[in-house]
Amino acid sequence: MRVAVVGAGIIGACISLALAKRGAEVTLIDRDEPGRGCSYGNSGAISAGSVAPVAMPGVLASVPKMLLDDESPLFLPLGYLPRALPWLMQFVASAAPARVEASAKALDGFHRGAVEKHVAMAAEVGVPELILQRGHLHLYPDEAALAKDAGGWRMREAYGYKWERLDRDGILALEPHVGERYRIGVYLADHATILNPLRYVQAIVKAFVSHGGSVQRAIVYSMQARAGGGWDLTAGNSSGTFDHIVVAAGAWSTRLLAPLGVRVSLESQRGYHAQFPGASGLVSRTVILADKKIFVTPMEEGLRCGGTVEIAGLDRPPDPRRGAVLEKIVRENFPGLDGVKPSTWMGHRPCMPDSVPVVGKVEDKPGLWIAIGHGHLGMTDSI
Repeated sequence: MRVAVVGAGIIGACISLALAKRGAEVTLIDRDEPGRGCSYGNSGAISAGSVAPVAMPGVLASVPKMLLDDESPLFLPLGYLPRALPWLMQFVASAAPARVEASAKALDGFHRGAVEKHVAMAAEVGVPELILQRGHLHLYPDEAALAKDAGGWRMREAYGYKWERLDRDGILALEPHVGERYRIGVYLADHATILNPLRYVQAIVKAFVSHGGSVQRAIVYSMQARAGGGWDLTAGNSSGTFDHIVVAAGAWSTRLLAPLGVRVSLESQRGYHAQFPGASGLVSRTVILADKKIFVTPMEEGLRCGGTVEIAGLDRPPDPRRGAVLEKIVRENFPGLDGVKPSTWMGHRPCMPDSVPVVGKVEDKPGLWIAIGHGHLGMTDSI
């Protein structure tokens, strides 16, 4: 069986390895080096307990205020609003209580056992040192900030995820460098972190190649169903015939699927990071500044702080102000970064309105499969 997997991020890499191990002849295609897209710059969180969708009633209530705040975790350029409006309307509709419950159930199905699966995968591909099992620590400045997330914590509890509330002394016992602003902590001991997402993806792709898979670096121009079954795919200067195609191209998937008449309500939630090279020891696990929606993570190459949601499409250039805001917040709350100049990055999270990925065969298109819309949790849900 010949299979083309389009998209060499964490999702496409894991699918390719799984198919190659089952005996398929797999070609993994991406316009860039494997792992260089959204998988490169994320915060590496393995967060099985994140069953609450992004669209929650409390989130919607806070949106107007966020849009007026320069340091807000949400940014929407007014010029992009007309294009984003259909997706935003679906996002609002998905915050209805019944929809939230359905989304949480679906997300739990994707997340369940994620840490154990990643531990096994990292060992299999020869990089067990990349999985840090020290939990996640969520930080809040006060009771009011914690109350805004109460629904999400109740939802985690309902799905069996245990958490521990900490006072200021408890926070410092785990992370002694956290600034004075944060007085309340919530600790999830069974969560984990990938210390170098790029190296992890590349190790998976290397294992895929060792199982007979091939990697092609090229832009996919067209996919056409053959009258007798199978698919023709043109990438770069070459064409090939495949029994199946799997589209796992993240936020760009809609552009590949639209010519086939496949419509998916997918929007890029552009995320940024600021990484401080060589800065180590400030945190020893994933730390979430919950009121700012920022993840502060120890990485192999330094301290990374990532976050924000910018709804501005695929073509608009990165906004340097977003990275500067991340840098400012992390400096204010973690003393010890004086003299360290960060690098900044922006990537495209592929997000569905209800936060639930779309994975499976495409109806009425035999041999066409999709694995898209993993949003903020692509690392968690990749295996």
